[in-house]
Amino acid sequence: MAELRHSSSLGSRSSNSPLRAGGAAGDEDSSSPHVHDHSPNGGDDEDGRPRHPSRDRDRPIWYHFLGDDPRVSPQKNKISILLILILAVASLISVYGIVNHLNAPYLCKKDGIVLNCPHVKESPSPWQNPLSATTSWKPCAERRIGGISDLPPENETNGYVFIHAEGGLNQQRIAICNAVAVAKIMNATLILPVLKQDQIWKDTTKFEDIFDVDHFIDYLKDDVRIVRDIPDWFTDKAELFSSIRRTVKNIPKYAAAQFYIDNVLPRIKEKKIMALKPFVDRLGYDNVPQEINRLRCRVNYHALKFLPEIELMADSLVSRMRNRTGNPNPYMALHLRFEKGMVGLSFCDFVGTREEKARMAEYRQKEWPRRFKNGSHLWQLALQKRKEGRCPLEPGEVAVILRAMGYPKETQIYVASGQVYGGQNRMAPLRNMFPNLVTKEDLAGKEELTSFRKHVTSLAALDFLVCLKSDVFVMTHGGNFAKLIIGARRYMGHRQKSIKPDKGLMSKSFGDPYMGWATFVEDVVVTHQTRTGLPEETFPNYDLWENPLTPCMCKA
Repeated sequence: MAELRHSSSLGSRSSNSPLRAGGAAGDEDSSSPHVHDHSPNGGDDEDGRPRHPSRDRDRPIWYHFLGDDPRVSPQKNKISILLILILAVASLISVYGIVNHLNAPYLCKKDGIVLNCPHVKESPSPWQNPLSATTSWKPCAERRIGGISDLPPENETNGYVFIHAEGGLNQQRIAICNAVAVAKIMNATLILPVLKQDQIWKDTTKFEDIFDVDHFIDYLKDDVRIVRDIPDWFTDKAELFSSIRRTVKNIPKYAAAQFYIDNVLPRIKEKKIMALKPFVDRLGYDNVPQEINRLRCRVNYHALKFLPEIELMADSLVSRMRNRTGNPNPYMALHLRFEKGMVGLSFCDFVGTREEKARMAEYRQKEWPRRFKNGSHLWQLALQKRKEGRCPLEPGEVAVILRAMGYPKETQIYVASGQVYGGQNRMAPLRNMFPNLVTKEDLAGKEELTSFRKHVTSLAALDFLVCLKSDVFVMTHGGNFAKLIIGARRYMGHRQKSIKPDKGLMSKSFGDPYMGWATFVEDVVVTHQTRTGLPEETFPNYDLWENPLTPCMCKA
């Protein structure tokens, strides 16, 4: 009965269709529900439409591309498959790009003179760089533990190289790093460098008076062969210092590695021992192999260690800085380059009385007569240099910039400086805004510093270490000291801020009498957002000592 009811209902619905009714007139059996449809369309109506369109609607979209409809040509199927493959590949590339972008290390890139850094969601801190900038890179120039030495036997060395490291402590440090690199390039043995007496400081410090010689030689034993003194077989040691036949001169600044191989190595092979003079900046950065640049970083950051007593005294000064108020607190180190010699050499014009300006003119004429001439051209030169940011910042200018950056009056500041030109009068604006200014002489008693006063270089080493370990380091003018501090803090992980004021832009702001404080603060903050020692890509002729990122650091 159920079958009969089902059949009759199907029959009645079929007969009600206008198309089926028309078919019944021509074929008396067509209305029967038991007659199978053998039409060429195999289940479609005569006009080609599917009998059950709801089934097509329920099918997935890809069915329409890869369906089993025999009317779809093989060529169309191939095109459909190709389109799907292209979409899949594009999707994979997009996902890969997004993942790469999310995992990319924090890196600031230069666009002309503008530095563009990745945006971060972290709220800015006056004492630390963003965390994302401190976790992207790690130092990788250290000695390989258990590494195999590639040094040839001692009797196969190409000869001995000897240098005088001239200038102050940090200029000497750079010269030592370069000496190791040059010895490696030429497969020569390095004689422990002599720290030449500085003409300004009148210092006679020896290498062993400031650096740990044993650590220096041992740490580099797999890279370069280093000996403490001139070999015994070379009897006339005075000749090495004075004879032009034993000296390679006229080495160009920032010379390529190939220059040493072509021009210096043949003379070393001939004479067996040669002195290189002058030497402080006689090796380039872009024109030497990357492993040589990495070796220079290994020397600078790992092999060159100060003597233990210098390290201990510096640690004591750092501890006293952090606990001056009785509670642990961060501190800022300020490298204030405003000594009489620096002011005179800059040939910039500074605020002062007529008497001060007259005395400075006499000083310049005495020390630099060729540059001074008659002094008539200096005013225009001074204005141009200030616009270009080539003049040292005055103590008062530094104070205003730091206050605009948000550092409060209570900030603890360690000052690394020689005797400031103008004395207390020149320091008054800085001290009024930041009364907690101290030097190593304020932190340590005379007895503690007595042993260090034997060598000016030792006192400079104390300043170097206290500045290196500060929470924020601020430089006021260029130089090897600031350059090496900023580079070392970057190598240590970019966490501590190293503020490098934009003196050119600041000179414009200082010279605008109509600029309000709020506008000045905004200018200072925006200008220095990217000038805090962040990870920064290198570029042609970059300075390895200030930015060791590419050759000496790896992605974390």
